[in-house]
Amino acid sequence: MTTDLSTLTTAADRWDGMAKELNKQEAAYRRDVHGISMGPTWIGLSADAANRRFDITLKEFQNAQVEAKAIASLLRDAHTQFVDLRKKLESARDDAIAQGMKVSDQGVVTFDTEKLTQGERTAYVHDPDYQESVRKSVGSWQTRLDQLVKDVDDADQGVEVAFKAAVIDSDVTDGTLNGFNGSAQGDIEKYEAEEADEIAERIAKGEKVSAADLAELRRAFRDNSDDKAFSQTFLSGLGPDATIKFTNELNDLAYDSDKSHKSVYMDLQGGLADTVARATQVPGSVADMPPGSQKFKDWLDSDDGAFYRQWTQGLEKAGTKNYGSNTNPLYGYQSFVSMMQHGDTKYDDQFLYQMGDDLIAAEKQHPGIFTEWGAGHDGIRADAIDGLLGVMSKNPDAATAFFDPAGNGDGANHVGNDHLHYLAGSGDGTREWPKHVTTGISVIEMDDPLSRTGLGAALEAAATGHPPMHAGQDPWPEMKHSEAQTRVMHSIITELAPASGTDAGVEANLRQPLANALAEYGSDTHAILAGVDIDYIRAAGGDGYFEKDGSTHLAANAKDLVQVMRGLSEDPGAYATLEKAELRHIGNELGTMPEGAARGDIDEKLENLGSGMGAYAAIKEDVLNDERMSKYSEADWKMKAAYHLVGGAVTPLYLTTGPVSIAYGDALQRGVDTLTWDLGNSMKADADATANAGIADTYLDANKKVAYMVDGWAQERSDIDLSTDEGRDMRSKFTTNMSQGHDRGAATAGKYLTDTTN
Repeated sequence: MTTDLSTLTTAADRWDGMAKELNKQEAAYRRDVHGISMGPTWIGLSADAANRRFDITLKEFQNAQVEAKAIASLLRDAHTQFVDLRKKLESARDDAIAQGMKVSDQGVVTFDTEKLTQGERTAYVHDPDYQESVRKSVGSWQTRLDQLVKDVDDADQGVEVAFKAAVIDSDVTDGTLNGFNGSAQGDIEKYEAEEADEIAERIAKGEKVSAADLAELRRAFRDNSDDKAFSQTFLSGLGPDATIKFTNELNDLAYDSDKSHKSVYMDLQGGLADTVARATQVPGSVADMPPGSQKFKDWLDSDDGAFYRQWTQGLEKAGTKNYGSNTNPLYGYQSFVSMMQHGDTKYDDQFLYQMGDDLIAAEKQHPGIFTEWGAGHDGIRADAIDGLLGVMSKNPDAATAFFDPAGNGDGANHVGNDHLHYLAGSGDGTREWPKHVTTGISVIEMDDPLSRTGLGAALEAAATGHPPMHAGQDPWPEMKHSEAQTRVMHSIITELAPASGTDAGVEANLRQPLANALAEYGSDTHAILAGVDIDYIRAAGGDGYFEKDGSTHLAANAKDLVQVMRGLSEDPGAYATLEKAELRHIGNELGTMPEGAARGDIDEKLENLGSGMGAYAAIKEDVLNDERMSKYSEADWKMKAAYHLVGGAVTPLYLTTGPVSIAYGDALQRGVDTLTWDLGNSMKADADATANAGIADTYLDANKKVAYMVDGWAQERSDIDLSTDEGRDMRSKFTTNMSQGHDRGAATAGKYLTDTTN
């Protein structure tokens, strides 16, 4: 922390000065010595011998200048790195102190109790929860500072690698045993990449490497995780074929040959994945410059696009190469995509788009290439397309562009696609999803249990604009979306809606992620189900969306929507996600209804709000009345649906949707949360709560829901006095109005689930 880093730039200036002096000496040597052997007065064997020696010396003067300039550049590069890293460390230390910590000269973090008031000190001594929170905070700051110190150490080792390599004579045929390096470079990262290449190539060949080499390779990846020069130099040296061999060997070591050091090899996989992500960054966005457009082609032909062009062309060849056996093949794309899944760095949207196109093209050209045969390969998914879609879900803009049925780019740069139809649709022109095939006495085909997990994640990201939700996160029904995201959501509905009949057979692994996405359009789906808003009705027969009040609204055919929601609801958790969003939207609408509104306006509003709840009741009944549903599975469905509906709503009054946190108040959600809290406590109080379908029936009862919703709303209004007969009578009538709407919505939705003529 106290080192005078300016000595590095001072040394760099002197090395540049040395290069200038060497240049002067070169000129003098060329004039006064080298020139003698070139003149007409000295001829013969001795002149020839002297000339060869003089040439070598002259070359050494020139090489010495190159080496001196390179060392000067390396010193300045090191100075830049160390200054930046020290600033980050100082900033983190200052932040820790500002948050009530002490940081010793050795970097040890402790809680600074001296800053506490007497009351705070007393609370700290006697409150175990306070002490635990302090321990966690101290640990978090310590981890952060330790990592920053490690970053400095990594950079220091990288500088050492560069200095050692810069002074090695790169030409063993130049007549010197160990002369100056005429190919010396002034970029630390390029030297690190070259050494990393050498280690990776040995691993790719199956050679045993030392623990020190593995540690150096991990350090190089770590130290250069955000450096494009390192990444491109490393991958250029290795090439796509050796890169795939490298990742295959790492995988084999982790899962078979050296399981005891699995974490080391997995860490290297992650470093390689981040290196690929950094090296393949493309300027602009896929929405403006999609692969295949003239803009993109022009960039590929530029100097900046040279690496990307060469790398992707090589990957296209290596991707369809079999690195396994004939009976248990392992194609390059399978290995490469599985490696990509280990990275933390977000991949570029154009690279992901092109990878998707290339994988689909490879599958069409080589049918069955992504089938898993027999035992397969540990750590590698056979279906590279679905694996890539999982990676794509971490870059929502890339996912939206990939699935946008309108395509990307303007004018002459427009590029269309049918990705959504091919991957999520059915019938002609759609994908035949690969199976798991085992051979023996007979050939047995089985569904891949992970089939479409990547597709579900990518579609959720594409339609919402944020990465897929984690367990415990709830969709917020009033989220705003772009036109492209809304087009994707509309196209998902139209692709999944049945062409005939009422059964929208949604694959199991798509149900929850698509329910998460559709629930974010809760305000729109409610309006569609209510069927009274002319804007939604008109747009449903047109583009499937419309702009109003600065927001893009989803519009869809009500029959298609109900049937798709029914398909999603085969999963009780997905059903719960959708209905919870509907209840929260109703709560929001009730909360925004002005006090003192005319009775007729309230009656109409409540009737329309009830219609949305009715649609869900019809969907629930259709699921439970399905002839394929046994009594046991019916009880299980009810229990799980109630569990998910109650479980998420009894958390504190915050909803987290991807990167968005939204606080909602009692006035808006009283009806919903009173209902869920009451029934949630009932479930918790029962000894067999996780299997008690009777309690679930109580929660799923439509009349109970309506009564709770209206009661919670009425309690918050000053114009309804529930302590009087008049107020209670108003509540009863409002409940009746909402129930009437519920019956209308249930009847309409029920018709869509039984009658295909409307």
